[in-house]
Amino acid sequence: MLRRWSLTGLVVVCGLLLARELYIDTSPVAGIVALVASLALAALLSPMAFPRHVSAADAAQRSARDGRAIVYWRPGCRYCLELRIRLGRDARRLHWVDIWRDPAGAAAVRAITGGNETVPTVVLAGQSYVNPEPERLRTLLLNRPAA
Repeated sequence: MLRRWSLTGLVVVCGLLLARELYIDTSPVAGIVALVASLALAALLSPMAFPRHVSAADAAQRSARDGRAIVYWRPGCRYCLELRIRLGRDARRLHWVDIWRDPAGAAAVRAITGGNETVPTVVLAGQSYVNPEPERLRTLLLNRPAA
């Protein structure tokens, strides 16, 4: 659990320290700006920026039932964050598996990528895509019949 939040915590602590120094040594406004910026960055890097986590087993069952894609991701991954942001509201239609939270999800990614934990890895209709271009994935998602 702590591993998932470690990068977020590090950004918050560094932001607090920087904000304190700027507040005391430079100006209160600079300190407040630094604090707000670091908190915004921490929020983007946190697991909260992603849809609710489901286990790999649940995701596989749900995907088989509804035909939606499974996205394997981990907190702090800039490519996962980029994919999440670029998919926008469509991201909620996918099944998101946090590989740091689910060992079976991490094992699934290693099986797909030949032993690496490269994320984001997307599985859609039995086809795997490692670090797909968001626009390509959006096209694949939109061309699928609704379940």
